[in-house]
Amino acid sequence: MRRREFLGGLLAAPLAGAPAADSDPRGIDVRNIVNGFAIPKEGYCDQPYVVITSDGRWLCTLTTGGGVEGQPGQHIVATISSDQGKTWTPLIDIEPANGPEASWVMPLKVPSGRVYVFYTYNRDNLREIAGVNAAGLARRVDTLGAYAFKYSDDHGRTWSERHYIPMRAMRIDRENLYGGKVLFFWGVGKPILDRGKMWLGFAKVGKWGNPGAMVESQGCFLRCDNITTERDPEKLRWQLLPDGDEGLRAPKGPVSDETNPVALSDGSLYATYRTIDGYNCHAYSRDGGHTWTPPEYATYSPGGRRIKHPRAANFVKKFSNGKFLLWYHNHGGESVHAANWQYYFNRNPAWIAGGVEKNGHIYWSEPEILLYDEQADVRISYPDFIEDGGRYFVTETQKTIARVHEIDRTLLEGLWNQHEARAVARRGLAAEAAAGVRTVAMPRLASLDGGGFSIELRVKFRELSAGQIVFDARDAAGKGIAITMTDRSTLQLLLNDGRTKSAWDCDPGTHPGTLKIGAWQHIVVTVDGGPKIVTWIVDGVLNDGGAVREFGWGRLAGAIQDVNGADSARLGPALFGELGKVRVYDRYLRT
Repeated sequence: MRRREFLGGLLAAPLAGAPAADSDPRGIDVRNIVNGFAIPKEGYCDQPYVVITSDGRWLCTLTTGGGVEGQPGQHIVATISSDQGKTWTPLIDIEPANGPEASWVMPLKVPSGRVYVFYTYNRDNLREIAGVNAAGLARRVDTLGAYAFKYSDDHGRTWSERHYIPMRAMRIDRENLYGGKVLFFWGVGKPILDRGKMWLGFAKVGKWGNPGAMVESQGCFLRCDNITTERDPEKLRWQLLPDGDEGLRAPKGPVSDETNPVALSDGSLYATYRTIDGYNCHAYSRDGGHTWTPPEYATYSPGGRRIKHPRAANFVKKFSNGKFLLWYHNHGGESVHAANWQYYFNRNPAWIAGGVEKNGHIYWSEPEILLYDEQADVRISYPDFIEDGGRYFVTETQKTIARVHEIDRTLLEGLWNQHEARAVARRGLAAEAAAGVRTVAMPRLASLDGGGFSIELRVKFRELSAGQIVFDARDAAGKGIAITMTDRSTLQLLLNDGRTKSAWDCDPGTHPGTLKIGAWQHIVVTVDGGPKIVTWIVDGVLNDGGAVREFGWGRLAGAIQDVNGADSARLGPALFGELGKVRVYDRYLRT
C-alpha cells in the first residue's frame, strides 16, 4: 500500500522575536515556510497548482510519488480545500501510480466550471532512453511521450478518460537521438485564458544527459482558441507556437525552459523562461504567440538592468488589478559563466518583484523576500499564486513538502507602488540625526535571531579610499555595529555580538547601485534576522552583485544574535566627505 501523508492543518511553533513587518495575528513570520499549511502528498511532490472551483473551494493538483523525482510510480493527483488551504481532502488519483508515468500536471478552470488538467504522459510506457550520446542510457522516463489532458465536471472529484493533444515536431525534436519519433517535453507554465483563448507554456527537450539532466531545451506554447465554448474534447482546436521550427531560446546557453505566459491589456503576450546563463529571459509577442521578440535576458525595465536568476522556476503572474508579480531567486550574472556553476542550487530565499504595465511593456520593481527557510540549503520553488476574496496566497514545494502561505497584501502593494512612493518610513524609526550632528543615541535592537534593523544614510564622498568610518556603534571591546570603507571602494557592514563576527559590503564597480565621488547618495543597509539576510540599497537599487559577484545580498555568519554595543553611535568619525541625515530603525525595512 502506498504511503500518503495527510498533513493539512499542521502548523509550526511561532518564532521568538519574529519581526512585526511580516507577522500575522499569531505573531509569527509568515515568510518562514515552516509556518505555512501543508498539502497532502505521497513522498516526492511537485508543482502544487490551485484553481478556485465554481463551488468556491480550492482544487490543488500536483505531481507526486512514493519515491524521489523521476522514479517509477510518479503520477498526478488532486486534493480539495474548503478553508483556503488550511486543510485538505485525501488525495484523488487523476492518473494511477501503477500506470505509465504521468507528470507535471497543470490545471485550468473555464467559465462553464469545467476544470482541465494538462500533463506529460509516458504513453508508450518506455522504461529507458538514450542519453546525450548513443552509449548512455537513462531510466528517467517522466518527461517524454504525449501531451495528455483530462477534465472534471464535478470540481475535481472525478475525472474523464484521457485525451491527447497533437503536437508537431520541430528541429529540436528531429535532432534528438530518436529522430523525433519520441518527443521529450514538460511544462510548468500554468495555462492562462485571455479573450477566450488558452495558452499553455512548456519546454521541448532536445538532449538528455545521464542520468537525467535536460541539456538542451526550447520554450513553446500550446494554444486552443475554443476551449471556453467547446465541450467535446475531440473538437478542441490545438496549435503549437511559435510558428516555424524554433522555440524561445537563450542568448548564449542551450537551455531555455519552463516558459510562463501572461497577457497584457492590449492582447500582447509576455513570457518568462529560465536558462543556465545566470539570468532568466523574457519575450513579448504582439501577434497571439505566432512570433516573439529575439532572445533577450529579462530586465527590470526596457533596456535596463538585467534580472539575475539561476536554473530554477521564474514564474510571472497577473492579478485581477492588472498588476504582475515575478518569482525568482536574485543571484547569478556574468560572473557565474567562468566557473562550474551549481545552477540548480540556492533557491532560498524566494524573491518577488512587482510589475506594472506601461507602453506595452512590464516595468519591474526592486525585489523583496517573499519566503525563506532557516536552513539555507532548502530549495523553495514551483509556486502558484492564488487570489481569493481580496486575499493573496502562494503555494510552493521543496520536492518533499508542499505548503500554502497567505501573503501580506501590504508587501504586494508596496511592490506595485514602489516607483511612486516618496514618504519617509516612520514605523520603527528609533533614532534620527540631522546633517552635521556627530553622535546619535542608539536604540536597543532585538536579537538577530528573528529581529533586525536598518541604517539609512545620506552621504557625499570626496574619495573612496579604504579605512573610512561612516557609522560606529561599537563598544570598547568591539561589540556592536559599524559601517566602514573597504579596499575595493565599497561600504562594509561590520557586526559583532562578542562571540561571532559578520560582514557584508555593498556592490563594487560602476553599475547602478554603486558608490560615486562628488554626488549625494541615499544608502540603506538592512539586516533581516528572519532569513538572516543583509542587503544594501544604494540610490534605490537593491544590490545584486553586478558583473563582479553572483550575490549582492549576503547571509549572516553563524548564530550571531545580540549586536548592541555602545550607547551612542559616532557619525562620520573618519569620513572623507559629508554626512547628511542619518536614521536608525529598530526593525528591518522592506526595499
